[in-house]
Amino acid sequence: MNDLKGKVAVVSGASKGIGAGIAKAMAEAGAAVVVNYVGSKEAAQRVVDEIVSKGGRAIAAQGDVSKAADVRKLFANMKAAFGTIDILVNNAGIGSFATVEAVTEEQYRRLFDTNVLGTVLMIQEALKHFGPNGGSIINISSVVSVSPTPGSDIYAATKAAVNTITTVLAMEVGSRKIRVNALAPGPVDTEATRGAGLVGSDLEKQFVAQTPLARLGQPEDIAKIAVFLASDDAGWVTGAWIRASGGLQ
Repeated sequence: MNDLKGKVAVVSGASKGIGAGIAKAMAEAGAAVVVNYVGSKEAAQRVVDEIVSKGGRAIAAQGDVSKAADVRKLFANMKAAFGTIDILVNNAGIGSFATVEAVTEEQYRRLFDTNVLGTVLMIQEALKHFGPNGGSIINISSVVSVSPTPGSDIYAATKAAVNTITTVLAMEVGSRKIRVNALAPGPVDTEATRGAGLVGSDLEKQFVAQTPLARLGQPEDIAKIAVFLASDDAGWVTGAWIRASGGLQ
């Protein structure tokens, strides 16, 4: 049983998609949850309202993870509401695809600022708030970090950086009882992938054909694994990279 009662989780990019799924699953497992968002307050509040309606505890907290001042404000809100942190999920990220020839400086910086710098800033601030019992940091990576496809050059590079940060950080903070793992989804049916036209496309059919479990992932699929990694059941798991793709390589 993945029991998170009495724990506090901060989930970045949690107003929709995988982040929302993780926030709701952790609340169902008993954690108090900080639902971080950048621009969609209404969507974040819907996640909070759903959690609260089921007897859970949650707050919405605005903040751009690529900005240190926003991250400090986010954790100040967490501390005021819940005290210390036990679980950090670095889910906020940008998925943008272009070949190296086509990528712009602005696109490059947006991807690295959010996906990599944002992860670093969140970790730096969270480490100030973990208690003596430590906790769990879960970095959301991607299967493209090790199995890139044409056009994924920069995005795949950001997620490969997240993998490396995970490995090294696990060594650095293990003595503080903090575990660090990366969770790498394959294609997932979310608002973002629907907006990008993946669902219902020939590309979706291609992904499904290459996936042993023969479907796209759902946010709940990823959320269940995140809850396990956050729980004491995963107490001997750190520095791991877990592919959550239905077998898609």
